[in-house]
Amino acid sequence: MELKNTEKQEHSVVALTIEITKAEFEAAKDKAFKKAGKNITVPGFRKGKAPRKMIEKLYGEGVFFEDAFNIIYPDAMDMAVEKAGIDPVGRADVDLGEPAEEGGLTIIAKVPVKPEVELSEYKGIEAEKETVKVPAAEVKAELNRLAQRNARTETVERKAKKNDTVDIDFDGSIDGVPFEGGKAEHHALTLGSGTFIPGFEDQLIGCKAGDEKDVVVTFPADYHAEELAGKEAVFKCKVHKVEETILPEIDDEFAKDVSDTCETLDDLKKEISDRLKKQKQEAADHDFEEKVLDALIEKLQADIPEAMIESQIDSIVQDFGYRIQMQGMTLDQYLKMTGTEVGAFRAMFRTQAERQVKTRLALEKVAELEGIAVSDTQLDEEYAKMAEQYKMDVEKVKSLVAADALRDDLKVSDALELVKKNAKVIKPSAKKKAAEGEAAAEGAE
Repeated sequence: MELKNTEKQEHSVVALTIEITKAEFEAAKDKAFKKAGKNITVPGFRKGKAPRKMIEKLYGEGVFFEDAFNIIYPDAMDMAVEKAGIDPVGRADVDLGEPAEEGGLTIIAKVPVKPEVELSEYKGIEAEKETVKVPAAEVKAELNRLAQRNARTETVERKAKKNDTVDIDFDGSIDGVPFEGGKAEHHALTLGSGTFIPGFEDQLIGCKAGDEKDVVVTFPADYHAEELAGKEAVFKCKVHKVEETILPEIDDEFAKDVSDTCETLDDLKKEISDRLKKQKQEAADHDFEEKVLDALIEKLQADIPEAMIESQIDSIVQDFGYRIQMQGMTLDQYLKMTGTEVGAFRAMFRTQAERQVKTRLALEKVAELEGIAVSDTQLDEEYAKMAEQYKMDVEKVKSLVAADALRDDLKVSDALELVKKNAKVIKPSAKKKAAEGEAAAEGAE
């Protein structure tokens, strides 16, 4: 067999023309005959005892063609890929050309390959990064949330106020006709929580234990149950008891109760501030990294083959399937439950896959340009970390994760750190910060 021609085509596809001699293809047919012939029956011969020529005469000369092709194709492709010096990233699109000799074979394989990558200046990338601060108001808000979680309730013999919890029975109807889901007994409802239909909770303010009241409300026009949307309903309610939420005093004793490491309220405030600062810093670092990568991708020039995108989508879908499986559901069951076609489901991840492929190509180019190498010591250290993380024996990890693949991943990680280290940090614009502040204020309201 021989690689006769290599032709670069658009979208990072290389067409390989491979010639198989008659003798080589005949040998492959013999192998196919020996494997499949024993199951073929020919009149006048015991099963599996008919000669190849007799079988071909009876069933046609091409009877072993497909099996012979499948036998010889892998070796032919390995030879051609090595001689062409290409890096395939997907399955080849295969056609047959005119053979050089009768009885021979010409294979034309269009192979998607890793694209040639050009990357303009990747050092000095400008990206916004938030300066992390934790205002006293945020610490106070977190203290209040802790107090709410550690609050106790106490039954009171008075009229219900906002933020009280009432134990009620209710029975709803529309034009005197009860509807599904409109009835319950001993339901605990916190007044002002907004969990019931707008206007319902407000009408129970002022009621006390033993009171009965008709609550009249109108379901929102966009209510999820269409048969109820926009209709007026009457709920006959009976209040069994009223409970007041009593918040703990936020003092040194409170700090000891809610934390194993704090002795005073000041200790607790510092602990909360440090935790919030760490969370914000991690978020800021991640956001900065994403902005740096966005800028790096813009500097990338590569004719990426469709096969690379599809392969990355495969990986994302496979990972999604694993996570769904951990929840006791197969991917097929999820798709049926959500009424989603496989094609539409895969399309959801296309943008993500394209970005991941571009990111990888860009960082691999940085590693190449910078001559980034990973030593055996670094490799062993990474294997040890993985073994510790997954609670597995190091040798088991090594059997599951190929050294070359891990070495490539470490190169990419080092390249990312290099790009971030050389990036220029700029502060968010005053206009943007003001907009974010207004959004945060609206959310707090």
